[in-house]
Amino acid sequence: MKSNQLNRGENRRVMYVENKVGKIDGVRARIGWVSFSHTGRTVYHRDKQLQRSKGQGILGNYFDVETGEEYWISGIKVRGSIAHWTGRTEIKVDVDAIKEYKRIKRCG
Repeated sequence: MKSNQLNRGENRRVMYVENKVGKIDGVRARIGWVSFSHTGRTVYHRDKQLQRSKGQGILGNYFDVETGEEYWISGIKVRGSIAHWTGRTEIKVDVDAIKEYKRIKRCG
C-alpha cells in the first residue's frame, strides 16, 4: 500500500468519520476502524466505500461512491476537537474500536 498522511502506511486504523450531509447509524460522526485501498485513495468504513474528493467547494474530503454523500475523515487527535472545523457534532465510538481509541488518547 502506498503510504500517505491519512493511512500512515497502515492497512487498518481507528479514525474519525463524519457524514457531512446525513448520518451514520443515527449519528453524524463515528470513531471506528477503517481500512485502505492499495493506493490509499479509497477508505472503507463499515459498508461504505469512500473515495478521495478533489475539492471544488465541498465540505468533506471524501465521498461515498454509491450515494455521493460527503464525508470528513481524520486521524484521532490526542488533544482538542476531532470534528471538522465547520462545527461540532455528536460522535459515537464503535464498540470494536473503544479499546484502541482509549489507547490512542492515553498516548498523548
